[in-house]
Amino acid sequence: MSKLQQRLTRELQQNRHLKIVKSNEWCIPIRTVEVTYEPIRRSTMDVLMKMLLISMQEADFQNAQELSELLLVDPLFIEDLVSLMSRVRLIEHREDFYRLTSKGEQQLERGIFEEELDVETATLLFSPCHSVFLPIGEDRIEEYDELPEPYRYVDKEAEQQEQFEEAMIITALQREKEESTTSQTLIETIVNTEAKQINDISCLEFILHDKEQDIVYARVWNTLLNQWDSTLEQQLSEKEQLRWREEYL
Repeated sequence: MSKLQQRLTRELQQNRHLKIVKSNEWCIPIRTVEVTYEPIRRSTMDVLMKMLLISMQEADFQNAQELSELLLVDPLFIEDLVSLMSRVRLIEHREDFYRLTSKGEQQLERGIFEEELDVETATLLFSPCHSVFLPIGEDRIEEYDELPEPYRYVDKEAEQQEQFEEAMIITALQREKEESTTSQTLIETIVNTEAKQINDISCLEFILHDKEQDIVYARVWNTLLNQWDSTLEQQLSEKEQLRWREEYL
């Protein structure tokens, strides 16, 4: 940590108008939250699927062979696609014929195919000091033998929070998913959320005096995010800026 502090000190002091009047180190709590959810894959409906659905909508077909003969497509392709559409409940076999379900009607009208995928589990990191899930993975958390004192403005109630808004969780999970131009994985259903352990993350605080503008302000380096943390900087400025002027100028 001392090497990081030295590097940041050098960077800040490259501006000859800045003077570091105080530096400090403290830690913020980060809650690990394990989420189980059901994703769906959304893609543009391909031509063959559209043709099959339209055919079933307009005529009676008892089996894949009849559809294969009508569309002049290999029966194996038809069987695979019919099996998929049955599994995701776009069609059903009713009164001896294939019929579109209401779900099938809706997706055909929109030209969008949505496939429910297997249940997945993800680990999210919630910061009570930011009131958000951080855009970073659990593997970035480091273990320390000794930790500095806790951040002086930790919201104790938020620190003990174990229930989270579903919309916030979905937004955080969605951010982790890769998107492509033809297929998009979406999260619409949260199965279970379990708040687990709290880890402490070190932050480096610098109180700076800009001699040219005659202002005092804070910079805070968040070691988990590996960047300056504007949220924590703003919190400190709102609570302490008047005191800094009295104490350091």
